[in-house]
Amino acid sequence: MRFKKIGLMFMTILFVFPFFPISALSNEGTNEENEGATENGAFSTKDEVIYGNLDANGLQQQIYVVNTFHVTEPGKITDYGDYASVRNLTNLTEIEETEDNTLQFKATEEEFYYQGNMENQSLPWNIVITYLLDGEEISPSDVAGKSGQLEIIITTTANNDVDPVFFENYLMQLSLTLDPSVFDNIQAADGTEANAGKNKQITFTVMPEKEEELVVEADVVNFEMEPIEMVATPSSMSMDGLDLGDMTGDMQSLSTAITDVNDGVGQLNQGISDLNNGAADLSNGSSAYRNGIAELNQSSSELINGSTSIQNALQTMSESMQGSSDSMDMSELETLPEGLQQIAGGLQESASGLDTLKENYGAAYSTLNDAMTAIPTYNISDADIQALYETSENADVVDQLVETYSAARIAKETYSAVQEAFGAVDGTLEQVAGSIREMAGNLETMATGLSTSIESMDAMEGLAELQDGLSSLSSQYQSFHSGLVSYTDGVSELAGSYSELDSGIQELSDGTVSLHSGASELHSGTTELQESTSDLPGQIEAEADALLEDYDTSDFEPVSFVSSKNEKVNTVQFVLQTEGIDIEETETTEEVQKEEKSFWDRLIDLFK
Repeated sequence: MRFKKIGLMFMTILFVFPFFPISALSNEGTNEENEGATENGAFSTKDEVIYGNLDANGLQQQIYVVNTFHVTEPGKITDYGDYASVRNLTNLTEIEETEDNTLQFKATEEEFYYQGNMENQSLPWNIVITYLLDGEEISPSDVAGKSGQLEIIITTTANNDVDPVFFENYLMQLSLTLDPSVFDNIQAADGTEANAGKNKQITFTVMPEKEEELVVEADVVNFEMEPIEMVATPSSMSMDGLDLGDMTGDMQSLSTAITDVNDGVGQLNQGISDLNNGAADLSNGSSAYRNGIAELNQSSSELINGSTSIQNALQTMSESMQGSSDSMDMSELETLPEGLQQIAGGLQESASGLDTLKENYGAAYSTLNDAMTAIPTYNISDADIQALYETSENADVVDQLVETYSAARIAKETYSAVQEAFGAVDGTLEQVAGSIREMAGNLETMATGLSTSIESMDAMEGLAELQDGLSSLSSQYQSFHSGLVSYTDGVSELAGSYSELDSGIQELSDGTVSLHSGASELHSGTTELQESTSDLPGQIEAEADALLEDYDTSDFEPVSFVSSKNEKVNTVQFVLQTEGIDIEETETTEEVQKEEKSFWDRLIDLFK
């Protein structure tokens, strides 16, 4: 690293000396021209470059300013600055200083340079550099030559003792040059990494009005580091005409997609609303049907009991008529038509009850059928459901949507499977009621005929006919009663099974209520999102303009860092550099001999 410094020194000599000593030599012997120059000169603009040397921890050590005047008219020029010392970098003429920090000099060249060294002036930024080795803070002098996990922390804050115009309007770049033979596994989250020859260069940018903590981490071996360089210039680039075409185009696509999602969620919400209404109707119809079938089931026992009584009575009557005709009391026979009329009346009441049950069942079944038919037949694909998950911020609501959608489809499919059985109940009730009425009519006809026969016919002959009629009627009624028992058993089984189906329908209805609430909330959210992003490209441009406006200092007017009295200031720049961190080298006898060489000998050695 020492030879590198010598090379840099030589390059500095080559580039700096031609500007100043050669100019000075070219002006030797021109004193007469200087004396004859115009008394007061003029310049168009003035530049200031502030050079600062910092120690390895960032503490300010030395600061000096190189002033450059762009002379338009040779002669005496006045400048201002609180300098500890000044040096003419253009020619050999002296610069006059007064007690009020006024400087005067004669300028004959188009460009005039002089250097002013400052002692009591601070920089606009407080810069603190901290070194941590394996997590422990260590001084720069102690860290040289060490190995381990190194962390360099650079903190920049505003120096409130200096005019804030520089901190508020200047952009500062900090560069670290890292030798790959020393640094490995370099990490700099906020920095930009680039190749600089064989080295790696890490560059950080600190925006105007910003205080930053910049961190570089690396594994180091025999640590040493070149100086950290810092340059601060006005952030005066104009932000006009920033092309956001591609971005706004993408944002417009996003805005359109959000609108499509909102429309889709709106349609989904409407479908769920229809589903919720259908589920409510289904729940009401199912409850009515369940109550009707339960009532039918309860009435079945009464119907069976009544039918059993009729069957027993007919059988008793038939058996009684089969006895001896000699011992039969004909007066008792005269009461038989009345008994038959009572049985017929009971059957008519049963038939009327079945009619009422048929009407109630028909109304309940119609409501159930309408509700089940009203359930939408949407076929939502897995891809549509996955897209809904991806666009929704409420996964729980989407889970409810999917669960209710599945339950609705199962309910509709189940109903379709048993719909034929439900539809057959109405016809069966009507058929049973008709059969009962027919039987009641036969009994009434028999009772009427029996009454007439008793009055007109021969007792024994009429009795034989009556015996045959009752025997036939009893036999027929037994078949009817067996069918009635089978029918009521089916009603009982249907009532038990439908109770479970009705419970599922009620759960479906409760689920669709929650689902509808969630879908409405989801639609409100997507509507709000759509409204807030309807002009997304315009919002992006407005936000970008506002953001860029914060950093657009194109209207910034430079001011002198040295003195507020200085005018026509064109540019003011800061060039800062820390000390490098070097490993102390033990001088060998050969090196001592080399150092005894003259300057020119050593200079020539550089090219060997």
